[in-house]
Amino acid sequence: MRESRTIFTNLDWPTVGIYLALIFLGWINIYAAAFNEDHPAITDMTQEYGKQLFWILSSIGLFIVILFLDGRLYEKLAIPIYITALLVLAGVLIFGTTISGARSWYTFGGFSLQPSEFMKFATALAVAKILSPKQEGRISRKERWLTALIIAIPILLILPQPDLGSALVYLAFLLPLYREGMPIWILAALLAISVLFILSLLFPLSAMVIGVSSVCIFILFLFRKQKRAWIWIGLTAIASILVLLSVDYAFNELLEDRHRNRINILLGKAQDPKGIGYNTNQSMIAIGSGGLSGKGFMKGTQTKFNFVPEQTTDFIFCTVGEEWGFLGSITVVLLFAFLFFRLIYLAERQRSAFSRIYGYSVTSILFLHVCVNIAMTIGIAPVIGIPLPFFSYGGSSLWGFTILLFIFLRLDAYRLQIL
Repeated sequence: MRESRTIFTNLDWPTVGIYLALIFLGWINIYAAAFNEDHPAITDMTQEYGKQLFWILSSIGLFIVILFLDGRLYEKLAIPIYITALLVLAGVLIFGTTISGARSWYTFGGFSLQPSEFMKFATALAVAKILSPKQEGRISRKERWLTALIIAIPILLILPQPDLGSALVYLAFLLPLYREGMPIWILAALLAISVLFILSLLFPLSAMVIGVSSVCIFILFLFRKQKRAWIWIGLTAIASILVLLSVDYAFNELLEDRHRNRINILLGKAQDPKGIGYNTNQSMIAIGSGGLSGKGFMKGTQTKFNFVPEQTTDFIFCTVGEEWGFLGSITVVLLFAFLFFRLIYLAERQRSAFSRIYGYSVTSILFLHVCVNIAMTIGIAPVIGIPLPFFSYGGSSLWGFTILLFIFLRLDAYRLQIL
């Protein structure tokens, strides 16, 4: 009993309050987006809003269980949890059900579970476990490769489903790795590759090769007196040209048609407002029509007449924009911003490396989800189908994010018992 009182005394209640506010706001916006006049009760279990209530209540029960478990248990079981989650994720390729073109789900009666949502917290635990024994400072080469393997295996299992959005989420682990000492040049290299990828889609290959070569020659001229400068600049030029030459294959062979089309629309190379670009176009219309203060709860015309597909899941933010306007949208964004700053604060006050690394992993995963999801709805990122945390309809995502967050809150509540 004394330990139970200690847990709730040390629990970070501001974070819990933000969590409860987000799931409540998500629930009422799901109600507005999916409202059925024949089933007006918000607790009707035949409708999405009724099912979401079940997921919310079960999530609250879930985080209470997480809080009562021993805080040391998560570090001890990190690797077994990761291996179990991998086996479940691999099994979906054989025993899973195809929904919306992706074989990513297990179905049980009228409910479905997406194992990739639970793989995120399992991977975060494994990354924290691998990196935590090290001393404060740079990540060793062995730790770097082992961590890369831990992150890469789920990606390789998710891509064949295919689910590009869930696979890209694992880029979020770059932030905790950088916090723990990963060299800055790795982040710079990944950023450079991303920029080259985008530029090569906008401009002809010949122009890009000439451009890269010219920049390298100019830099070589500036640093011609530096020892071995020509070696590093030459290697950079060769690597850049190899990236440029591989873009065409990666874009045309590795991406699906729908992803290629969405990227082309985003870059302005194609226009298809009634086809592949329909979702984004209608979402921007809905958000723009909300104005400053919105049309009012349950009064969104784009929402009412189902102009925006997936409006309770991937595009739930357009309901906020239409019915609550700019003021409502910025309120939701600020709630997420407060959550991120709070989690970073909690991560930095941890007494163990395991808890700190896991805390940064939680923050970066949630941050990437929020940024990409909102960017999709306002047309500045291609649609890759990832939910808005704690807001979008779906039991798998809500359970997954709840477990992800409250394991960290349990570790934080346990920190005072660590010498």
